[in-house]
Order: sequence, then structure tokens, then C-alpha cells
Amino acid sequence: MRTLKYAILGMLSRRELTGYDMMKEFDRGLANFWYASHSQLYPELNRLAGEGLIQYETSIKGESLERKVYRITPEGMADLRQWLEQDEPLPPTPKDVFRLRMYFGDNISRSRLLELTRAQLERRRQKLTFLQNSLDHTEPHTGRFDSATGDRLVLEGAVMRESAMVQWLEHCIETLEHCKSEE
Repeated sequence: MRTLKYAILGMLSRRELTGYDMMKEFDRGLANFWYASHSQLYPELNRLAGEGLIQYETSIKGESLERKVYRITPEGMADLRQWLEQDEPLPPTPKDVFRLRMYFGDNISRSRLLELTRAQLERRRQKLTFLQNSLDHTEPHTGRFDSATGDRLVLEGAVMRESAMVQWLEHCIETLEHCKSEE
């Protein structure tokens, strides 16, 4: 399944965008749950245009900079809606390198594992602070379901995910600090 296709169609269902604007959206709003690189985005835009799901207009900005402004077609909107209506099975557990290290952590010193865990905790706390600040600057719930409500719900989920990770890392540190050292 080409999930990037639906991320693009979803963005274009909200407003017309250039490829540059979409990359900014991937770096900003979608970064909490989805990622796409420059090398993935532009071939997918070409594919979607070839399939008739999006259209674009080319304009010249400045003296020679060509920019394409993309918009979703009625066929693209129908495809997006059909995809949105589908129920998804639970995906496989995502790979987590840090948890894999913790799982095999008995092969290194407890002090080194504690260092790594504290470093991971600091990074997660920074990410949680960033997410919480982002959430603080979003529109409050209005009682209507619109794009702002969907954005807020996803951001709230990201805050909860990072909060749980911070709690787990604190638990790991507490447990490791109370383990007898075999160093």
C-alpha cells in the first residue's frame, strides 16, 4: 500500500500546496507520526498526477524559478475518502533500537546501561516538551470535528506516547539503580 499517497491527498484535501509546502508540513505537523523524504515526495506527486488524482499549475516565481501548485481532483478526493473509511489491522510493533539494547543490556555494565538510559530519558523529555509546547499553541476543541480537531487529537496522542516513554525510562533507571552490580 502506498500510504504516502494518502498523506499527500489528505494535505491537498485541506488546501492547494507546492511540493516545498508539503515538505514543510512533513517536517512540522506530520512529523509526530509520519515522515517522507524529498526523494519520496516528488516521484509520488508525479505518480498521483499521472493517475489523475491530483493536478497542478506551473507558475514562474522570480525570473526563472518554476513552481508547481498541486490540488486534489474529485477522483483523488473519492480515493482518499474510500481509504479513510477502511478499518486497519493492528500494524506490527515498530522497531525500537533502544528497547532492543535494554533487552540485551545484561551484556554491558549496569553503569553504562544507566548512562544510555539517562541520555535517552533526556532526549525524550526534550521531545515531550516540544510536543507539549506545540499542543499549547494549537486551537482548543471547538465542539465541531474539523481539521484543527483532528490535528489536536493526533498531537495529544503524541504527547501521551512520549509521556509514557518518559515514565518507562524513569522506571528503568529506578530499577537499574536498585539492581546489584555484577561489574
